[in-house]
Amino acid sequence: MARRKKIYEGKAKILYEGPEPGTIVQYFKDDATAFNAQKKDVIEGKGVLNNRLSEFFMTGLNNIGVPTHFLKRLNMREQLVRACEIVPLEVIVRNFAAGTLAKRLGIEEGTPLPRPIVEYCYKDDKLGDPLVTEEHIAAFGWASQQDMDDILSLALRVNDYLSGLMYGVGIKLVDFKIEIGRVYDGDYQRLIVADEISPDSMRLWDIETGQKLDKDVFRRDLGSLTDAYTEVAKRLGVMPKQATHVAKPKLIN
Repeated sequence: MARRKKIYEGKAKILYEGPEPGTIVQYFKDDATAFNAQKKDVIEGKGVLNNRLSEFFMTGLNNIGVPTHFLKRLNMREQLVRACEIVPLEVIVRNFAAGTLAKRLGIEEGTPLPRPIVEYCYKDDKLGDPLVTEEHIAAFGWASQQDMDDILSLALRVNDYLSGLMYGVGIKLVDFKIEIGRVYDGDYQRLIVADEISPDSMRLWDIETGQKLDKDVFRRDLGSLTDAYTEVAKRLGVMPKQATHVAKPKLIN
């Protein structure tokens, strides 16, 4: 596919103009970042795995009636997605205490939460994506009350889907974050799941051993990130189970 005009480049992806109006080509890079990009590296094969895994999760959500921006995978690193207006929030769903929640509240990491907790962060890298409340969101007009009701519903449906999917392959879904986009059909607005869903945006622990299979491997120097992501892909059937880790993973089309 011919390279098109670059629209935006972030820490993990590049967005290009799509082949048709209202579409975008999303390219997955091998760059890995943590702690608001204070820690950086290039990990060969990571973008390939995240492209394929995000396709798998987004397709599954579409199939159960949870709308996403995903249209189709184009190749090993690119997918075609629907253009949308991103709500300037990171939507975080937590099932177990980990990361900043465990630090903020002094809860031991891994403690089951009484129910899924949904948090919101304002998307601004310069500010470190600060935690905000629904009161902030309403006051600054980032989303309406109806939007927030719809976002909460989407987040919990995604959580139900991902939790069950992961549990079935022996993985605990500790937490995850998603982004939400607005699309318009005439005067009618719909909210959809956008950006990506991959081990970059989730915490995944092996149920039996507690082994981390997500970006905490990179954050905490716990081993090979591509090995961890490859293990997730193998368990989900995205890669053949007999495959061994290679720098450029060979995935099923």
